[in-house]
Order: sequence, then C-alpha cells, then structure tokens
Amino acid sequence: MSLYPTLEDMKVDHLMKAQMQTESQYASTELALPSAPSTPTYIPSAPTMLYPSLGDYMGLELNEEIIAQNMPEYALATRQNADVAFNSSNITCGPLTGMIAPLSGQLITLQKAHVTNGIRELTLCKDADGKVGVRVHAINNGIFVCLVSQNSPAAMAGLRFGDQILSINDVCVAGYSMDQVHKLFRNANVNGIKVVVRDRPFERTVTMHKDSMGYIGFQFKNGKIIALVKDSSAARNGLLTDHQVLEINGKNVVGMKDKEVTAEIEKGGDIITVTIIPSYIYDHMVKKMSNNLLKNFMDHSALDL
Repeated sequence: MSLYPTLEDMKVDHLMKAQMQTESQYASTELALPSAPSTPTYIPSAPTMLYPSLGDYMGLELNEEIIAQNMPEYALATRQNADVAFNSSNITCGPLTGMIAPLSGQLITLQKAHVTNGIRELTLCKDADGKVGVRVHAINNGIFVCLVSQNSPAAMAGLRFGDQILSINDVCVAGYSMDQVHKLFRNANVNGIKVVVRDRPFERTVTMHKDSMGYIGFQFKNGKIIALVKDSSAARNGLLTDHQVLEINGKNVVGMKDKEVTAEIEKGGDIITVTIIPSYIYDHMVKKMSNNLLKNFMDHSALDL
C-alpha cells in the first residue's frame, strides 16, 4: 500500500497514474491498427498526451533542452518527482519508505520533521558546568524530555522535546521519578553517557499545502490549535484541535510567541509540516515549568540531517 504525506500528494499521484494509463492504452490501440488497410477508413488520431507539452504552451519556447539550460533546478525536480511517482509500488523517498510524494517528497523539511517512534542510542557528555542540558518529566511510568537547553550537549546529540528516555548507562528508568533521573545524570561521568530513547511516542506530524492566499487553514492561541478553516488543507489532511504545536518544518517552536510561530509558517515555503501533541499531555509535561524557562532556554533549532 502506498503512503502519502498529504491528501494533495495522493490526488496528484492518482492523476499522474491515470494519465500514464490512458497514454499506454492509446499506444496499444495505435500498435493494433493494420499498417495497410484494404479499404480506406478514417481513423481519428489519438493524442499521445492528455495535456499539451511545454513546447506547445501558448507558443512559448519551453522544450526540455531550454529548461535544462536556463532552469536546471526545475528540470531536476521534475525528474525526481517522476522517479518517485512511477518507479515502483514500493518507493523509498529519502528516509521515508513506501511513500509516493510527487509534490512534497523531496522536501528536506519533511525529512527533518519525520517522527519515527523508533528507538535510537545517543552518547552525551557534560558541559563546563557539569550539565547535559536536559529536563525530564514522568508520565505513566515513563520518562519524557520536556526541556532541551540551547547549545547544550543534549541539543547537539539530537535529543528532542517529547523523546522518551528508556535507559541511562544501561539503567532502565521505567517507573523512575524526575528527581531520580536527574540524579543519574548528575552522578554520571563527564563523557560517554549512553542514553537510549524512543522517538517522540506521543507526537505526530501533519503536512499541509498553502492556498493562493498563503494560508494552511488553522488558528492557534499560545501554541494550541483552537480552530480549523473549513475545506482548508489543514482540515483535509487531518489536523486536530486541542493539540499543541511543537515544531514547524522540524524546527522547535515550544515557548515561542504566537506571532513568532506565525512568522515561521510564513517563511516556511508552500508546504508546511507541523509536529503536534495532544494538549493534555503537553500541559502535563510543562506544568511545573514557567513560560520564561521554555522561551529563554529551550533549544529552538531544527534537526541537522
């Protein structure tokens, strides 16, 4: 089964497949025609394409050679999208396997925002102050990252808000309290701290396309989604209210002001991937932290691939 990051990708992929199927049917019909019919018969010529080629568009000189010379990035994107859409039914698109995405599949921001829920091992160290730069909270007998300090060893190692810590130096932390986990970090050696985490089990991503006005179709207050615009890309792609916005195109926005989050959306391009978490879980994770702590100390960088 094919996977699509957006409903728009699915529709475009279906249209492209339908066009290719129609073209192949026309080609088969032409091959089946007799080369020299005994009786003159009028046979309407079947178009080889459903849509005019670029070279026929309004008389402009836009053949593939001209595009390759003057707009190589467009030609490259077209070839990559065609490869992604038609190579096979089990397609690899960057790190996202089984995904057919003629519109958004080549976006680096989609790859940065990808939530795997998988397990990975990190190696941390301590900074000059003897800290790793992480704060955790206990939820349902699990330990979850609720603060990663900017420019800290934890940030540089790729630890992210919402990651579940499974073990520290081979010590399973299931059932531990916040203070017990912080003590493990304090008592650890300066270097070589092994941390095993599950990638953000409470989070998911929704990818959306801006309309002609530059909107994706949801409203938020203090980072919490409060309304969806009818028939918008946000509504069509399954965004939900009562969820907290954590990342825009893979960039952490926890603790940012709403106008700053809006600015990230505005400059994020035509395709926006939003990472969200249910609000009741988010509120539980940050209830003991002040907004100033999240705003001034949270690492707001995007993941480096």
